[in-house]
Amino acid sequence: MSHVDNARFAEIESAFHEFVMREQFPCLGARATISQDAGLVRVFGALGDAGNAELMRSTLTEFGERAKSEQDPFLSLIAVFPDTSITSEAEFDDLLWRQLEQLRCADTETAAAVGRASDDPEDPHFSFRFGGVPYFVVGLSPVSSRVARRFSWPTLVFNPHSVFERLRAEGKYDRLKTRIREREMALQGSLNPNLADFGEVSEARQYSGMVHEAEWKCPFHKKGS
Repeated sequence: MSHVDNARFAEIESAFHEFVMREQFPCLGARATISQDAGLVRVFGALGDAGNAELMRSTLTEFGERAKSEQDPFLSLIAVFPDTSITSEAEFDDLLWRQLEQLRCADTETAAAVGRASDDPEDPHFSFRFGGVPYFVVGLSPVSSRVARRFSWPTLVFNPHSVFERLRAEGKYDRLKTRIREREMALQGSLNPNLADFGEVSEARQYSGMVHEAEWKCPFHKKGS
């Protein structure tokens, strides 16, 4: 189910596949997701629009159930927002957090975060959680300062944390991370200063791709606050 007709959906899905599968794209995990047909593309309206709430809620709920049951090493939900007009990274960052806040409010899951996960965006173990599933969210936009995140339309990629945990358990995570960062250096000549491993600093700083100052405070509110 998507916001657009079949022809428009096919155009957007094809554009995303081409974006990820181009030779210089650094994220090998994303390339594996697309090549293994484990990336679910869905199209919505404008990023941050409250009108997306119900469709996004049902889509992420369905995807979360799939993430809980499948053992696919690479699995992502790609939410594209082609009706969005943005002119700066700061505007994209604001809309990204507005959309995630709306999702948080629509989430009917009431259980507290478990294990190492935290709902507090200032906590080093924070991850966005919906339906009991923690996600690492990657924001893409046409105005991103990072070449690897510069896609035609604002997009949020929801990556279940279970994917990274599985890679760690299999001893593949560190090698994959090193190769991705080498490719990022080859593409842009630098790494995003926000990059950090889970538990070092809050991953909220990485979601939009925008470089945040040390004193930046995430506008997202944890459950119950």
